[in-house]
Amino acid sequence: MTHPPAALPPRPIASPCVMVCTIDGASGLCLGCLRTLQEIATWSRMTDEARAAVMAELDGRRTRIDPALRGA
Repeated sequence: MTHPPAALPPRPIASPCVMVCTIDGASGLCLGCLRTLQEIATWSRMTDEARAAVMAELDGRRTRIDPALRGA
């Protein structure tokens, strides 16, 4: 008797979330992770490549947030 192969456990999804979930109205970015609401909402359904592209943009987005809000 053969059994179907066991399903692999779900792969963890890397996320830039730091549990500081506050959206800056001027930039539309989360003050914690620097993602847009659209990116946050679709993160778990995005491809690895799409998530990697967003991750690569995050440092550059920091300048779009008012320094007073960034704690800088």
